[in-house]
Order: sequence, then C-alpha cells, then structure tokens
Amino acid sequence: MSIPMHQACDFVLFGAKGDLAMRKLFPALFQLDKANLLNPKSKIIGVARTEHDQAGFVEAVKETLDRFLKAGEMSDAEWQRFAARLDYVQVDMTKPEDFKKISAKLDASRVMVNYLATPPSVFGDICKNLSSAELINEQTRIVLEKPIGHDLASSKVINDTVATYFKEDRIYRIDHYLGKETVQNLLALRFANNLFGSQWHNSAIDHVQITVSETVGLEGRWSYYDKVGQMRDMVQNHLLQLLCMVAMNPPSKLDADSIRDEKVRVLKALHPITSENVTKRAVRGQYAAGSINGSAVVGYAQEDGAQKANSNTETFVSLRVNVDNWRWAGVPFYLRTGKRMPAKMTEIVIVYKNNPHFIFDPKQRDIVNNRLVIRLQPEEGIRLHVVTKQLDLQQGMNLQNRALNLNFGEDDPNHRTPDAYERLLLESMVGDQSLFVRRDEIEASWAWCDQLIDAWKEVGDEVKPYNAGTWGPIGSIALIERDGRSWHE
Repeated sequence: MSIPMHQACDFVLFGAKGDLAMRKLFPALFQLDKANLLNPKSKIIGVARTEHDQAGFVEAVKETLDRFLKAGEMSDAEWQRFAARLDYVQVDMTKPEDFKKISAKLDASRVMVNYLATPPSVFGDICKNLSSAELINEQTRIVLEKPIGHDLASSKVINDTVATYFKEDRIYRIDHYLGKETVQNLLALRFANNLFGSQWHNSAIDHVQITVSETVGLEGRWSYYDKVGQMRDMVQNHLLQLLCMVAMNPPSKLDADSIRDEKVRVLKALHPITSENVTKRAVRGQYAAGSINGSAVVGYAQEDGAQKANSNTETFVSLRVNVDNWRWAGVPFYLRTGKRMPAKMTEIVIVYKNNPHFIFDPKQRDIVNNRLVIRLQPEEGIRLHVVTKQLDLQQGMNLQNRALNLNFGEDDPNHRTPDAYERLLLESMVGDQSLFVRRDEIEASWAWCDQLIDAWKEVGDEVKPYNAGTWGPIGSIALIERDGRSWHE
C-alpha cells in the first residue's frame, strides 16, 4: 500500500541548528523531497536562537547535506528544489512576542507540523507561545523527541503540559527505532506469514533475546548521561518498544490505535522486577578502560567532562523479563544494552524449542536449535537457522546448522534503505500515528522501569565493571546461563 500524498504543510523545525536537526532531520527531509514524497507546496521553516539571515541558514543546511549525504546523492537541481522550500526564523523559545515572526511565514492553506528537536524543558514554553500567538488550530500537529521525562512523574508533567494545547490525536512522540524498516517488517513477518504466526507462542518458542549494543562511549555527554544512565536512555524506550513489537498480539486492524492498544497490553503484563528478585533478574555495569576495534579507550570515569570518579551510573543493563499472559507464560525475554561493546548492532533472536525426543546422535544435540535472527543494524535483514544433513557419503546422518538469509540490502543493490527518520517525518506530515508512541505507552513503560530503578536503590546495587570491548560484566553471562541458555553471538 503506497502512502498518499499529504496535504501541503508548513514543517516548523524548532532546534533547527542543533545536532539532531543537522545530522538526521535535514538529510531525511532532503531524501523525501528527492523521492517526490513531499507535497510540492510544503515549506520547511527552521526555528532557532542563532542569528541567521535566510542565505546564511540555507548555506548551513547545504553544508550539512554535503557532510552527511553520500557522494553523488545530491545533484544541483535536487538541491535547488530543496533549498526553495527552506526558510528561517530566529526565535527565543521563551519569548511570546518572537512567535509572531513564525506566524508571518505560515500559510493558512497548509497544515502546521511543529517538530520539537529541543530539550523537554522548553516543550511547555513552545506550546504556550504557539497558543498565545494563535498558531494552534484543529489541524496543527506537534512532534516530540525523546526523552519524555526521566521517570513517571516527570513524564506526566510533560504530557499534561502538551495536552493543555494539543489533543492526543495531534501529538506524535518519536521513538526512531519504530521507523526502521525491519521493525515494521516484524508486523509483516508475524501477521502475514502463518509459518511464523502459528508458532509465535510459548508452545514453540523457548526464549527471546534482544540486544542493542554500541561501540561509542559518551561522546562529550558525561554531565547529561550521568543523571540518566542506560536504563532510562535505552531500556525505557527502545528496548521495551522492540519487546512490545515481538510480544504483542495481532491487532484487530492495521491502524494506529489498534497497534498501540496491543503494545500497551504487553507493557501492563510485564512481571515486576522488585527488591525481592532484582539480583537475579537484572545486572548493571559500567565500562572500564579497554580496547575497541584495536584502539585503546578510557573508562567511564576518565571520559571528557567526568565530574566524579565513583559514579554509580550504569552504562550497561541486562534483564530477564517475563510477560504474564497466556501467549508468553514461561518464556523469558533476555534484554541487554550497553556502551563500549565489541560491535554496534541491534538484533532480536527468537530461539525455538527443540523436539521432545531426539532421534539423532546424542553428540549432535547441541547444534539442533532453530533460531530466527532479526537484524536491525548494521545490516537490516532476517536470518533463519535450520538444521540439515551434511552432504557427505562417509559421515552418515551428520547434522549441520545452516542459515536461510534475507538481506534487505542485497535484494536490489541500487535500492537505498530509507533512514528511520524519513519514515517518521513523512508519517507526521501524512497524519498517521501508527509508528508513534501514545501517552499510555510512555507511562506504562516508565511505571515498570521506575519500580526496577527503585529496587536497585533499595538493595544498594552497585554497578559491575566490564572492560570496554567486551559484552558486559560477568553477571550478564550468569543471568542467562543459570537458566541453561547462552547469549547469541
């Protein structure tokens, strides 16, 4: 099903000079324009505190596209067409009178889509000042970047503030993982293929693993990250969203609320991790000095901007999570995420149960294990591990594990896989909320995570060190191996 051409819009990008806008959003908007997916009459209005004239802003966007696009991806004609959409307004987000400058750039015939690539601390000011400038009507939309708070209480404050000015069906909360092609392919894989759909439950699946690993450290964000940690930065949003996509029941319809209803049910079914079980269900780690890709790197406490040597902030988390419903009863979900890991990757591994009776050589039992590996990055694709006989006349019934591989990048070498932000920006203009996070999802995930974070505090849990370039502290290995399982590497 193709996406219909959206109504012409004024795409107002607050924080237009920030890192996210320059590194991700403007390249994504350009790619949409290049693919003829933007309405010919749509405008892109950058809003920031920085003093710029129109020509200076357009040149800054040109420089960022030259930097982040591949050589040959942008012709002069394509740039000129995109540049014609661009406009700029210098605005202090806290000054209501500055928002009148935005009003002068808008056209009443176009839908106003406000993208807040700003700290959440100014979400309220922006909403209030949009309202005071009479820029909000029944069609006006707002797109919010994470984080939506740092716990349940703060997320409610942000959501309440935004809800004062925008109805829920006009609020688009971003989790960029949901824009990835392979995440969306989970819906097709599960609900369009009875081969998998009929086996997607506790009778067939032994356990599920979800890994989101990064090779980078803090990249100059020590003061921010030390107040947040990996639990709030990655688990509360990205990992729990991936878990929901794997564990959700089939929606009644393929629309925004039907999909999000099912995800909320999963979040509400998560078994609590409390002070009574946290030591067996959760592991926290913090990277020490080590080596990444053959290069020495410093530990967390020695990073640029580090303000204390004894920080108890986690850079690694692994969890054993259970979903308390009929579909998943008895099936553990093992989650892990960390910085300074051996490889940058995001993958979901569905491990199937073995047959109840093994008729082959008992020495080969360990290799008989069907796994469905769904890779989100670096190469997007799906790999199914199956067991076959080796083609050998002398070995008898000798088994081997082979992979049926679907690499999306190899399907058509000339086809470019869209960036997640391209999909999400386009959907915000079209007005489809399917890939955005609803308020009750945010609050259900925070409620579960808050309880876990509180449990760590109650038991006085200290972060466990791990060397940069390894897969986390030894406790993460014990977490899964005490169940007789191992991490997929």
